[in-house]
Amino acid sequence: MPTYTPPLRDIEFVLHEVFGLSAELKAMPPYADFDADTLRAVLEEGGKFASEVIFPLNMSGDTEGCTLDPATHAVRTPTGFKEAYAQYVAGGWPALSCDPAYGGQGLPMVVNQCFYEMLNAANQAWTMYPGLSHGAYECLHTHGTPEQKQLYLPRLTSGHWTATMCLTEPHCGTDLGLLKTRAEPQPDGSYKLTGTKIFISAGEHDLAENIVHLVLARLPDAPAGSKGISLFVVPKFLPQADGSLGARNAIYCGGLEHKMGIRASATCQMVLDGATGSLVGEPHKGLAAMFVMMNAARLGVGVQSLGLTEVAYQNALAYAKERLQMRSLSGPKAKDQPADPIIVHPDVRRMLLTAKAWAEGGRALAIYCALLVDKELHHPDEKVRAESAELVALLTPIAKAFLTDNGYQATTLCQQVFGGHGYIKEWGMEQLVRDARINMIYEGTNGIQALDLLGRKVLANQGATLRKFGKLVAALAQQEATNPQMAEFIQPLAGLGEKMTQFTTEIGMKAMQNPEEVGAAATDYLRVAGHLVFGYLFARMAQVALRQIAAGQAEPFYRAKLQTARFYFARLFPETAALMRSARSGSQVLMDTEAALAE
Repeated sequence: MPTYTPPLRDIEFVLHEVFGLSAELKAMPPYADFDADTLRAVLEEGGKFASEVIFPLNMSGDTEGCTLDPATHAVRTPTGFKEAYAQYVAGGWPALSCDPAYGGQGLPMVVNQCFYEMLNAANQAWTMYPGLSHGAYECLHTHGTPEQKQLYLPRLTSGHWTATMCLTEPHCGTDLGLLKTRAEPQPDGSYKLTGTKIFISAGEHDLAENIVHLVLARLPDAPAGSKGISLFVVPKFLPQADGSLGARNAIYCGGLEHKMGIRASATCQMVLDGATGSLVGEPHKGLAAMFVMMNAARLGVGVQSLGLTEVAYQNALAYAKERLQMRSLSGPKAKDQPADPIIVHPDVRRMLLTAKAWAEGGRALAIYCALLVDKELHHPDEKVRAESAELVALLTPIAKAFLTDNGYQATTLCQQVFGGHGYIKEWGMEQLVRDARINMIYEGTNGIQALDLLGRKVLANQGATLRKFGKLVAALAQQEATNPQMAEFIQPLAGLGEKMTQFTTEIGMKAMQNPEEVGAAATDYLRVAGHLVFGYLFARMAQVALRQIAAGQAEPFYRAKLQTARFYFARLFPETAALMRSARSGSQVLMDTEAALAE
């Protein structure tokens, strides 16, 4: 049976020693009194909930799955899920980073992000039920009417209601301009929605008393394409003015998807048969409003894979220390045993260190993004807010795609460490691989994230935002230019920073002649950008570790951090050279292929 230990030491290292969280929060009025001891207490308790309450339900939930009653359209979640959710609500966990005006605890977003890493590591499928509520909360908090906010936000904050986002339809996924769901205005100001949505996570379940669906649909006078999409809030039960539940709304689950992974998460086909809803934001501008939720979800999906990477690594490491197979190539290491533990073998260490590097780099990026969101929303300096928003917009597709690509690689490598046992259900590794696979697909496939990064976030403003991140890299390189101990980290990082400018310019110039060049280069480009970001973060982590060691800190943690950073720069970072060469090969080898794809 697998185990999970919340990585609290590494989380605190990134929060406090790398990013100086206390000083950052003191600059934001809502968090000025927030202290490290409070954070530690919250995360310790959150880790206990993750490891002791929902982790034991992960394998059993995967085996049992969800059950749909065709007669009532009700969905029953696996045994123990409902009770765990009740404990989650009773503990006040849904309210962690929500606005105190609606019953929230008002803690920073970065705290909630760290909590959700642990939840996802413990049980991604369970975590998907409350997970989307945060994005819906942010969407309604930003775009809802005063009446909508007063009605929905307190109940989403408490966790008594959960939420979904209903975008995808059978004929359209990413291209939402093709959606057909209709919204007909009613005399009382409400709307009647008719259509079918698919792949709706937590669309129906038995955990909460009500489910708030945020639905994209078209008004009768809507222009064609994405400019004709409006956003509506459509609750499962129509609430009364005082928040009590009224009549059952005409939105129901018509079927459950039978999936490769996250089997304990109810992925629903939702039917709207004249369901009552209210407009969120302005007519025909629903996609912009929904992007508040979509961007939150994309960061959240990156954290899902971060959690899976961490728990896979922990279990593979423990197995590698115990499993005896063959002798070390340099001679026996466990002379009192008939064979050496497999952790002595270089290739096993390669797999373990790859997973460890992806977890630690991913954690640093996820925390960095969450801190930027806090600054975007709450910093008193308008310039800081704007720059934080710009940076997090640049990093969002990287956090979604790079972390999920790496997470799938990491879980697969950790499964490989187990050998044949990794293919057997009882060890838990094959479930982590299956669960990790969806994260590369939903909330915008990773190919779409790559197009978003290169086309919208980089080339659309001639690389201005990328150059701002490049200045952070350059500043770190200048700061450590004369430090020989940092050379192994700074030299490759600074080199990639310089190459990135030319690389981006080349693709931009080619795209001016042929737009297909963007699509041809985008996936490789995103991974190069991901390594630039990871390289910067690992260099900062190595910088802190070296300083602590120089100051006499004997804790093995810092030496381990240095060794992981060295592995990353030596073994993973060089991937950028091949990626840039691949991206520079252009679109012709992809597009002039009619004969190759004819059969």
